[in-house]
Amino acid sequence: MSEGGIPKSGVSAMSENPTPPLVFQGRRRRNIFSMVSAILASMVSILLGYDTGVMSGASIFIKDDLKITDTQIEILVGIINICSLLGSAVAGRISDWIGRRYTIVFASVIFFVGAILMGLAPNFAWLMVGRIVAGVGVGFALMIAPVYTAEISPAMSRGFLTSFPEVFINTGVLLGYISNISFSQLPEHLSWRLMLGAGGIPSAMLAFGILIMPESPRWLVMQGRLGEARKVLNKTCDSNEEAELRLADIKSAVGIPENCVDDVVSVPKRSHGEGVWKELLIRPTPSVRRVLIAAVGIHLFQQASGIDAVVLYSPRIFEKAGIKKKSYRLGATVAVGFSKTIFILVATFLLDRIGRRPLLLGSTGGMIVCLIGLASGLTVVDHSEKKLMWAIVLCVVMTLTFVASFSIGLGPIPWVYSSEIFPLRLRAQGVSIGVAVNRVMSGVIGMTFLSLYKAITIERTFFMFAGITGLAWTFFYTFLPETQGKTLEEMEGLFSTSRFKWKSSMKKDNDDVVENQNGRV
Repeated sequence: MSEGGIPKSGVSAMSENPTPPLVFQGRRRRNIFSMVSAILASMVSILLGYDTGVMSGASIFIKDDLKITDTQIEILVGIINICSLLGSAVAGRISDWIGRRYTIVFASVIFFVGAILMGLAPNFAWLMVGRIVAGVGVGFALMIAPVYTAEISPAMSRGFLTSFPEVFINTGVLLGYISNISFSQLPEHLSWRLMLGAGGIPSAMLAFGILIMPESPRWLVMQGRLGEARKVLNKTCDSNEEAELRLADIKSAVGIPENCVDDVVSVPKRSHGEGVWKELLIRPTPSVRRVLIAAVGIHLFQQASGIDAVVLYSPRIFEKAGIKKKSYRLGATVAVGFSKTIFILVATFLLDRIGRRPLLLGSTGGMIVCLIGLASGLTVVDHSEKKLMWAIVLCVVMTLTFVASFSIGLGPIPWVYSSEIFPLRLRAQGVSIGVAVNRVMSGVIGMTFLSLYKAITIERTFFMFAGITGLAWTFFYTFLPETQGKTLEEMEGLFSTSRFKWKSSMKKDNDDVVENQNGRV
């Protein structure tokens, strides 16, 4: 039996044993197994999407049925994101303890319980309890889905596969909108309960479907189960040569000697998650500090752009734009869901072809233009004494284009980016920090939007979001390097480079990616 020691820094071994570029001769085979595994894992994200989408319409009926105020609606809408902090905070440690796969099952079960509680809620207090429970499940799902998908995916298709969680978030949003319009004709006391309770159906199905997935090979190596990890890598990598290289990289990162070929080895306890928070927050290396800033920043700005204000309160926005009939507002909201979902599908095919940075910068730039257009349209409507159809159309078009621009870059990339840049030992907890920041900002937006637009007007609120998104574009341009085509074990070297040299190294990185892709054809 072989044993390996862990270096003082969980990432130092990676820089000492850099991985050569993956260039394999012969035809690259399409790995269906890794794709199916990524799809199943990512489907847990549908829980957050459904809850977000369904609350946009359900809140209208809840307010009328339970006779609650706008402030209570804000709390009801935003509390799930705040409570997801608890889920994301403990999900990293739990996933290191029981494995990535069973953590996904755990997330589905928790959300199922929350959905049932919401569907059966007789009053506001009971409904809040259901929202809190569902929020914990959402936190688990948001943290574990991108981590598992990144760890199961081949390097050259990781962007495509790791964008799946965002695809299913958008699918869930669309299903939530469709649920709203489907149940809207039922009696008021019954409609919103069916809308919320229906969220338990996909979570129950997921809990069983996920059991056919393999465990993450990187988690298996961290447990010393090399034989099982090798079998999973042989199934999920694009070639056996890549599988062996990836196994060697992971062993190096964990501290297992490269020449160790035993199926089961003893790994020091530190590989099971101990000391990770100290390495992340108290004594990070310069490269880990840059990784943490990048992950926190990209998640912070994703939500600070105001996307959840649009998704959660689109019926209110359309009402302010001049659409008064409830069914028309719900119909326009479904169009928002379709726009968001269609363009996230486009993004999945572009991430590994164009790269993260071009999509992120182009997406953010488009969002700035749309926010300014939406705010301008709302200004015209607000200051006009008569109904101006062109201004209403402008508001609707700018809203649809805004969510489309978001979906093609700033929607999926934070989940892809944060799940791939952290070193192996820090990945689960590092991603959980990003998720926590994401959910806090989402909760703040959801719980303050109605009060904010009443205080400063809705058009000024969207002008404010445009300014914040402009700051986001500047941060992305100056601080985030391209990660396209890099293996997970190469990320530390990428972030070890001074940020002032990153832009000058972009062309070389892109040339390497093109060369690798050409070598694999």
